[in-house]
Amino acid sequence: MEYSCNLYELRCGECGKSYGNRPLSACPDCFAPLEVQYDLEAVRGVFTRENIAAGPANIWRYKALLPIPEGFAPDLPVGFTPLLRANNLGKRIGATNLYVKNDAVCFPTLSFKDRVVSVALANARAFGFTTVGCSSTGNLANSVAAQAARLGLDACILVPADLEAAKILNTQVYGARLVRIDGNYDHVNRLCTQIADEYNWGFVNVNLRPYYAEGSKTVGYEIAEQLGWKLPDNIVCPMAGGSLIRKIRKAFKELIALGLVEPKEVRFFGAQATGCSPISHAVKQGWDYIEPQRPNTIARSLAIGNPADGPAAAKMIRETGGWAEDVSDVEIVSGIQELAETEGIFTETAGGVTTAVTARLYAHGRISLDEITVSVITGNGLKTTDALEGCFEPGIAVKPKLAAFDEYLRSLDAATEPELAYAGEAR
Repeated sequence: MEYSCNLYELRCGECGKSYGNRPLSACPDCFAPLEVQYDLEAVRGVFTRENIAAGPANIWRYKALLPIPEGFAPDLPVGFTPLLRANNLGKRIGATNLYVKNDAVCFPTLSFKDRVVSVALANARAFGFTTVGCSSTGNLANSVAAQAARLGLDACILVPADLEAAKILNTQVYGARLVRIDGNYDHVNRLCTQIADEYNWGFVNVNLRPYYAEGSKTVGYEIAEQLGWKLPDNIVCPMAGGSLIRKIRKAFKELIALGLVEPKEVRFFGAQATGCSPISHAVKQGWDYIEPQRPNTIARSLAIGNPADGPAAAKMIRETGGWAEDVSDVEIVSGIQELAETEGIFTETAGGVTTAVTARLYAHGRISLDEITVSVITGNGLKTTDALEGCFEPGIAVKPKLAAFDEYLRSLDAATEPELAYAGEAR
């Protein structure tokens, strides 16, 4: 199965060999990952600020630099999520120019995975696949199931058996076939590679991976556009497989090459959980390779012990003058709470990782307080509520009478709730 396109093709990053457009993720000759390469000159007159602004308020405003096959008419309004000035969080952690890119509200399934899946499934249809699937730690499963239903494709989703209950439910509700595997994500991913070959199915993060990964670039396009067509000084990004952080940089480089933004070297900072931090560990050690780890963290959406893009991500981070950090499960929960309490954003555990790492980077002086820094939040907290179990008590039930409410306020400790106590006394 293959289709022709004059604007982009798959190419090996190691040997440079071209493979046209086909469901293939690695170079058969040198086994390096394949990536989509574009004819930038061919789109120079099309991919302009004016044309982008005239496009829809979703990722398809950037379709001239996405691998969308001819004849595909996208109609799902994915992406173009808010870029919020995080003044309150900034005050708490010592930053004066901090932003949050909030994909916790990405349509349709509340994570950045909706971006990558929409591009992957556009190609799945062009290749003639009628069944699609993925190996997933949760968010990807939700998105593949939802978008396959909309496109009329059968979906088979494989996940680790210990996945959060909310993410399992959020996959099954769309009618997908969900298979729980007795193993971690790396076991699941290896099995999916075998299934894709045996059954001729389109797996978004296996044989469709090069196209899937390109959807991540839209995070970078949006950040630049929402900053007034300027690049930030720093990006703090969660890392699982290591693709997202690399594709944001690719987006910035394409914008520079096309003259849409002024040239600037953005520093990239990777965020992982200590219980699964192979990329962070490689950056700290200065390695050009990844030492696989056995995941043991509540941040299951980041729990990939042998990340496919890990070596390239670690190398890229060092090239930009960035860094990588990892945080404990306790810090992850604190990060979730801190972002919610300061900015009203309820993020999943991966966002807790990013927030906690962002705070540490400022605390250790790796990021200056006045630099334009964007912290990337990739998923919604409603999917990982189990991580907060025991953190909050429901409190007593107060009778529906003013006297009972006054008594309740007076019972509060004035030292910890002075404003409420004062208001009750004043009345």
